[in-house]
Amino acid sequence: MVKRSTAEKAPARKATNSTKPVSAKNKGAKSAQTARKKPVSVSSKKASKAKTPPPRKATVPATTQKKSPGTAAKSKAPQKSAPKPASQQRRPAAPTPAPAPPRQPTRDEAAALKAFERAHREFVRGHFSDARSLFRALVEKHAGVSEVTARARTYLAIAEARLRTESTLPRDADSLYDRGVIELNRGEYVAAQEMFERALKREPDAAHIHYGLAATRARLGAIDSALESLGRALDLQPNLRVRAQHDQDLTILRNDPDFERLVFAPRS
Repeated sequence: MVKRSTAEKAPARKATNSTKPVSAKNKGAKSAQTARKKPVSVSSKKASKAKTPPPRKATVPATTQKKSPGTAAKSKAPQKSAPKPASQQRRPAAPTPAPAPPRQPTRDEAAALKAFERAHREFVRGHFSDARSLFRALVEKHAGVSEVTARARTYLAIAEARLRTESTLPRDADSLYDRGVIELNRGEYVAAQEMFERALKREPDAAHIHYGLAATRARLGAIDSALESLGRALDLQPNLRVRAQHDQDLTILRNDPDFERLVFAPRS
């Protein structure tokens, strides 16, 4: 066999891809595929986000803008105020102390009160001479009890004045009755009652005096005692019934059934 010479040998070629030439269409498809497969870095994502501005929201005029129920509830909800300092906080009211028990009177005060009650009892009964003596003894013995002795001096002055009046009063029943009628017409019903009572002590069976006393007691509002005096007067002098039916001094007695029985009921 004949060996070829080195000059006849073909030159060595580098290894090349045995790929066929690619058309423009194929190039575009391949580039799209590579773009999809190519990973995107984080920095490139941030850059893309920064470049694209966010979409603007449509602004609504203040007059036509409506608040949602949630925002209205939030706006109406009262805001919680900060807690006040301890100096400004209200303190609970202190409990009211119980009233102190009344002071018990001393022995001297109790004795003075007892003596005053006794003298006042005689004064109310019209025993002015006895009342004067008791009030004088009270003032002398219990001078340290100022409140009681002050009242005792007042009643003592009244009792002495009544005793001086008694010394100038008439002594007979008719004069006392006339004085009682004068006081009754003047509206001095207490003085009139006293005059009629004095007259009855001197003449107990005088019908006109009993009638005057009934009229005076009716003016004072003492209905029971007035009816008692009127019944006594009508028993002694029945013809006074006609006068009693129209007497203005007895007006307060007219609604009482006892008055109807005494004045209008027929008598046997």
